[in-house]
Amino acid sequence: IGLDIQDDLGRHEVGFVENTVKTPLGDDGCLFEANFLINKVPGNFHVSTHSAEQQPENIDFAHIIEEVRFGSKIDNKNVPGNFNPLYGRSKIDGNSLESHDYVMKIVPTIYEDISGNQLISYQYTYAYRSYISFSHGGRVVPAVWFRYDLTPITVKYHEKRPPLYTFITA
Repeated sequence: IGLDIQDDLGRHEVGFVENTVKTPLGDDGCLFEANFLINKVPGNFHVSTHSAEQQPENIDFAHIIEEVRFGSKIDNKNVPGNFNPLYGRSKIDGNSLESHDYVMKIVPTIYEDISGNQLISYQYTYAYRSYISFSHGGRVVPAVWFRYDLTPITVKYHEKRPPLYTFITA
């Protein structure tokens, strides 16, 4: 299993291994973790066996997503938004030959706390589809794709204290 990264600026890294961890989970697969930077242009990253010298038979990309995040982590529960909408997304039933495609729209987001400190993060929404690919030579190796595009707008959240008079008059 490996990570491939591509974007519209020409970046194309097959078998990206920097900051990746694969932890075997017995016969049931593995836990795959990766941290990497992307350019602020449309692109994709995908988990596949494309970089393997020898392709395994009947690879199954059933999966459970723990986290897909862009930018700083915002833990404030009072901030609305979709900073990790794929959390807990599970695709464990279906055809083992399926590829999975998550298409994400990313919205740059700035969170400014009461002290004026800013965190830059990104919210996103996604659409999902699965499919079985074939080429002229037969079946194409399945993968889990994350395709993304950034929106041209930025959302900014400001943390503010209520004025003192609201406590006096309440």
